[in-house]
Amino acid sequence: MRAVRRAASLLCAALVLLAGAGQAHATGYRYWSFWERSGGRWTYATQGPSTARPDDGAVEGFRFAVSADSADASRPRGAADFGTICSATPAKSGTKRVALVLDFGTPADAPSGELPPARRTACARVPADATTADALAAVAPPLRYDTNALLCAIAGYPKKGCGEQVSAAATVKKSPEESGSSDSGPSLGLPIGVGAVVLLGGAAMWRFRRRRDDSV
Repeated sequence: MRAVRRAASLLCAALVLLAGAGQAHATGYRYWSFWERSGGRWTYATQGPSTARPDDGAVEGFRFAVSADSADASRPRGAADFGTICSATPAKSGTKRVALVLDFGTPADAPSGELPPARRTACARVPADATTADALAAVAPPLRYDTNALLCAIAGYPKKGCGEQVSAAATVKKSPEESGSSDSGPSLGLPIGVGAVVLLGGAAMWRFRRRRDDSV
């Protein structure tokens, strides 16, 4: 019976660890995410705006929100059509046009004491070799970066803070349309945790049976 109690203790300990892991996973970060528009849908950018060099006719998006990771990040909301956004900006030799969607998020995502500006779009005409950051600086100053070149503010929003950690209680639940989870792989945290419970329970039961057989 001592082995049974030990097995139960191991299982309880594993469940406590799982609960802690779940709480840690729920913790998010408040930041600007960067998106690229292709085939009528948003895709989380694989590089930063300071290195991305979009072509003429590209649509790029930025969304301020609280997210746990890239799989949980919120997409920019609303229409995002290059023809509409850049209809008043004709093509010009030696330059390119980049349509930008700037979604400042919701009041629930805003830092304490701040309210997000209204979502807006802009058409940036920039040199042919310009980056997305160049296009953004041309239409939505002031921009703010931290010492690691992380984009902290667009058009001065937010006034302070940069990618700060947010408690689980403040993490905002997202609709399927907002969340980028459908474009990303699943989180392995929970499956690995459940596997650990199964392995711990199995090992304890094996030790119990072995001791029982030895005593017979």
